[in-house]
Amino acid sequence: MTPATGGPPPAHPAGTSAGIPAGSGPEAAPAAAPDRARIVRMDALRGFALLGILLVNITYLASAYHGTGLEDPGFDSALDTGVRYATAILFEAKFFLLFSFLFGYSFTLQLNSAERAAARFTPRFLRRLTALFVLGVCHAVLLFPGDILTTYAVLGLILLAVRRVQPRTAVRIAVALFVLTALGYALLALAQHLSGGGGLDPAATADRARAATEALRGDAGSVIGAHLRQLPDVVFLLVFFQAPAAFAAFLLGLAASRHGVMERLADHEQALRRIQWTGFPVGLAGGAVYAHASLEHPGSSYQLLALGVDVATAPLLAAAYAATVLRLVHPGRARRTAALLAPAGRMTLTNYLGQSLICALLFTGYGAALVGRVPPLPVVGIALALFLCQALASRRWLRRHPYGPVEWLLRAVTNATRPPWRKPDAP
Repeated sequence: MTPATGGPPPAHPAGTSAGIPAGSGPEAAPAAAPDRARIVRMDALRGFALLGILLVNITYLASAYHGTGLEDPGFDSALDTGVRYATAILFEAKFFLLFSFLFGYSFTLQLNSAERAAARFTPRFLRRLTALFVLGVCHAVLLFPGDILTTYAVLGLILLAVRRVQPRTAVRIAVALFVLTALGYALLALAQHLSGGGGLDPAATADRARAATEALRGDAGSVIGAHLRQLPDVVFLLVFFQAPAAFAAFLLGLAASRHGVMERLADHEQALRRIQWTGFPVGLAGGAVYAHASLEHPGSSYQLLALGVDVATAPLLAAAYAATVLRLVHPGRARRTAALLAPAGRMTLTNYLGQSLICALLFTGYGAALVGRVPPLPVVGIALALFLCQALASRRWLRRHPYGPVEWLLRAVTNATRPPWRKPDAP
């Protein structure tokens, strides 16, 4: 089983944790309003990305067959196939790009925060990356091998090294990374086609999936053993598929932050519309090619070529999703959407790890051991219900606390100080 291509960057809590001063007094009031608007936009976008990540990750947690090239033989109806196609086209390999973009955007905010606090940024950021890496390793071994936090921790070191890159150069490097990765997959597809290799051994693959299913239904030691056996495949996928795209999105977020895109969103209304008009048709077409190759022709040169197509087109669909959410949560529009998504987005790290924990309790031997026993459509229903519960719980939690539990821990490690646990006015 291979991991879902998704996972969040470290979510900074709204307000000062993002390097945004709360403001006080009449002189600070004009600056505070756009800052608050920016926070809501970023948190709403992060919350939306969290939902997309869950809809992908849960498919891997619910079935050991998913990602192997074979689908669970117990769920092979037209409805099951349709749900798998929809997930692959709309969600897979798209939403981790949104998180990566926000990671790059928040990087500049954290840098500015350290400068205002007259604190050295590099030690702060290195402590943050170390905490993310440790959390990611524990997450991958105990709950879900498809963790993204370790990848972000490693790529964060590169981002730190190139933090002075000019926005235009960052965009050029990002585009080059997407193009070169896509071309790399195309060349691999050509080489495989000319050699006559590739293909899938259905019998051996099915045996491995059945063994993984039984292991995941076992006790804690059996579940952890299954995760450890999956990790080499996961690392391969992260290094050669996810990491280049994630770092490219880091750079795009860094460039957008330098230009203050979130602060002046109204100035980019036309650009957001153009992104939607271009991103949806091109991104969905690329997603359809990716889904068809992955579900109908696994292990073939066609699938390798489709991966290259997806690398090139998924950023456009992710950008179209982002443009849509940002237009929806613009002041005066869809306040209920922002009210639902933003609290979940403020507690992204807590919710991301919480999703894996709850799904592990549902689908592995840690709890109900339902892996391989729930059809694809109810799995989607579980994901939607879980996200709704998390959104409501996040909203309730943030009435009393300035940060989510894991965000509080990450902030404590980052700043090497104990942040407040409760809001001063909390009952």
